[in-house]
Amino acid sequence: MFEEQLTHRKGELIKAVIDFSKAWRKDKVLRRLEAMMIVLNQEHIFILTGNGDVVEPEDGEIAAIGSGGSYAIAAARALKKHASLDEETLVKESLSVAADLCIYTNHNIKTLSLG
Repeated sequence: MFEEQLTHRKGELIKAVIDFSKAWRKDKVLRRLEAMMIVLNQEHIFILTGNGDVVEPEDGEIAAIGSGGSYAIAAARALKKHASLDEETLVKESLSVAADLCIYTNHNIKTLSLG
């Protein structure tokens, strides 16, 4: 559904996010779904909620959702500040820390890099 909005808006992420959030809020089935998703491109990152909220992370660079999200963000911020890691390694290590701490998070980590 989000990809349709993104295609309709010709790749303009901000407009697609707003349109998707409105559609999510109006849909009788989806609005009851307690879910979150992260959407991003090279310039912006957003967290979308089932309530139709659009949240932009405070630092504009790091976002996480789910039961281990707080652990992952804390680890990512610490690693970014005190280690010289490339972005993909930083993400994997942060998720690994979250998996070690949160009983609902596992070590099945797959990443997708944006060109």
